[in-house]
Amino acid sequence: MNVDPATSNALAEQPRKGHPKGLYVLFATEFWERFSYYGMRAIFVLFMTDKLLFDKAYASNIYGSYTGLVYLTPLIGGYMADRYWGNRKSIFVGGTLMAIGQFTLFACANLPSGSGVATTILWTGLALLIFGNGFFKPNISTMVGQLYPEGDNSKKDAAYTIFYMGINAGAFLSPLICGYLGENVDFKWGFFAAGVGMVISLVIFYFTKDKYVVSHTGEPLGTHANKLKDVSISESGKTGFSSTQLVVIIASIAAAISLIYFVLKVDFWGSFIYGMTLCLPFAIITDRSLTKVEKSRLSVIIIIMLFVIFFWMCFEQAGASLTFFANEQTNRHVFGWEMPASWFQSFNPIFIVIMAPIFATLWGKLGKKGVEPPAPMKQAMGLGFLALGFLFISFGTPANLTVQVSIIWLTGLYFLHTVGELFLSPIGLSMVNKLTPGRFTSLMMGIWFMAIATGNKLAGTMSSLYPDPKATGPKPVFLGITIDSLHTYFMIFVAFAGVAAVILFLLSFKLRKMMHGIK
Repeated sequence: MNVDPATSNALAEQPRKGHPKGLYVLFATEFWERFSYYGMRAIFVLFMTDKLLFDKAYASNIYGSYTGLVYLTPLIGGYMADRYWGNRKSIFVGGTLMAIGQFTLFACANLPSGSGVATTILWTGLALLIFGNGFFKPNISTMVGQLYPEGDNSKKDAAYTIFYMGINAGAFLSPLICGYLGENVDFKWGFFAAGVGMVISLVIFYFTKDKYVVSHTGEPLGTHANKLKDVSISESGKTGFSSTQLVVIIASIAAAISLIYFVLKVDFWGSFIYGMTLCLPFAIITDRSLTKVEKSRLSVIIIIMLFVIFFWMCFEQAGASLTFFANEQTNRHVFGWEMPASWFQSFNPIFIVIMAPIFATLWGKLGKKGVEPPAPMKQAMGLGFLALGFLFISFGTPANLTVQVSIIWLTGLYFLHTVGELFLSPIGLSMVNKLTPGRFTSLMMGIWFMAIATGNKLAGTMSSLYPDPKATGPKPVFLGITIDSLHTYFMIFVAFAGVAAVILFLLSFKLRKMMHGIK
């Protein structure tokens, strides 16, 4: 799209009372992409245990590896966008791969239960979804921030909260449709519906991007690699990594993966995810083009990533252990009708859709008054609400694992977790966009998602410790604690999230200074 200078100047001079139309294009694109992702996720562990006949522990570990890798590959997609393709091409390539991946799972579900061929096709579909998400996720998140001029930070926070509504509106609808089709008709139709959702996302983005996804001056966004803009040079006049630095980075990653795999005995994909997450964030801040202030701001992102890992490790029990809890330990009868277990995964997103506008308005008003809490403090509050959610459900868990409990316990947990998510996740996306130099934005967004990758992988590991009432072997043990009840299991998450919340809150005052004026 070409914009003449007169039009560009007119657009730049217009008052920005509301949000640009491009935000709602990205909102709709993300809505259908998340419909696809969460529709598949809603039935994934049930598909593996009921159709492929995997046991809960094995299915949980696959779930953790899949959701972990989904958030690790954005590093590749962010790098490709920053250096070669730009955001638009990366989004379209990623969306296409994900659509093919969903239809591959549809083919997998058409095969007989327990089929070895079905398992092979499952891996193929998951690989397509993993790499597709890697190209899609960091780039569409980055483009939200690019719609606004530099310094418009309060509006960016509000914009990311609105964008987050798109994510969760899709996440709300998908379990209702894909979950119902998967549990009550056939799993294959749940995956098919998820594939259709991804196709709709691609169509919306392709036909509206040129007209609406533009900067505040009217220039098209995401058409070129980000390396072409905002190129600063260090005092030494050098940019990038030296040959020695590259060797050290690669060797460090290889050593970390090997140590985790051979010494700590973590599975290969877990070792890969943890090793990359451990080394790459620190590699970025050794880039010689970074100024002292830029390094300080990036250090804030890296420090907060450690706490984000704990948040997602606990929060992502929704797709694994909490799905088992909904399926087996929760009385799902409502006026004589039994609600599908997968529908509980719609509770969190509908709470998001309801409360996101309230939070967006709140941040805007507090920002105008100059009393808005800094991002690290907001995120500490998010971890606190996460801990409260698990504390709430721990009171309602039955001593006898064969007894079912009221729907109120899961509902209360999801409500408290939703409040925590609104304090942490959209604020994190906005923080990365604001603190990162423009030439690194997509890449750093990919690194931010690495923390989510690690949290998701750990979520699968923790879900494998779920006290299965059907298991006949020894009780699972974690850090010397025998998990012989659901109360004990959920209190472990209370401890993780609660301690992380307190530490991050205390650190937030120092981190605010390291942000050098950016909130």
